[in-house]
Amino acid sequence: MNIKNFHIPIILISILIAIISSFGSFAGVIEFLTFLKPDSALNGYIRFLSFEETFFDKNEWWRLITPMLIHFSFAHLAFNCLWLYVLGQKIELYDGHTKFISLVIFSSLVANYTQYIFSESSLFGGLSGVIYGMFGFCMIIELETKNERYGLPPAIYLFMLAWMLLGFLGILTMFGFGNVANYAHLGGFIGGLIFAMVTKFIRVLI
Repeated sequence: MNIKNFHIPIILISILIAIISSFGSFAGVIEFLTFLKPDSALNGYIRFLSFEETFFDKNEWWRLITPMLIHFSFAHLAFNCLWLYVLGQKIELYDGHTKFISLVIFSSLVANYTQYIFSESSLFGGLSGVIYGMFGFCMIIELETKNERYGLPPAIYLFMLAWMLLGFLGILTMFGFGNVANYAHLGGFIGGLIFAMVTKFIRVLI
C-alpha cells in the first residue's frame, strides 16, 4: 500500500469494526474502544468508570481517540467514510501522511474530549469529529491559498456548518438521524482550525 494512503486503513478498520460489532450492538467489541472504560451493565444500562479511573488508574490512553472507530448505523458509517476518502486523499496528497495522521489524532482527541465534557452520555463514536477537523483545517488553508489548494467549493463548507447547526437545534434528531454527537462535531472543527493555524505558525518560524 502506498505510504500516502493512510486514510484507507482507517476506513477499512471502521468498516470491519462496524461489521463485527453489528454497528455497536455487540458490547464485547466496542467495550475496548469507548471513551471511558465500561465497568458493568445493569438492566441494559452500561456503567462506565470515571475519567480518572479510566486514564490514570487503568492507563487506557488509547481510548482518547478510539471512539472514532465506532459507528452505530450504515448511514453513519457510509457518510463518514465517504468524506474521509474525499478529504483524506486530498490532505495526504498535498500535505503528506505525517500531517494527515497528526490532524486525525489531534482532531479526534479534541472532538472526543469535548463530547465527553458537554454531553450526558459516555457512549458515543464516529469519524464525524475527525471529518469536521479536516474541514476546519482545509478551510483555514484555503483562505490563505484562495481556494486553490484542495479545490473544495465554498458551498461545501456552508453545508457542513449548516449541518452542525441543525444538529444543535435538534432538527437532525427530529428527522430520524438518531442521537448526533454535536459537541464532537464542534470540537473536531475547532481542533482542525487550531491545527491549521499552529502548522502555519510553525511554517513561518521555519
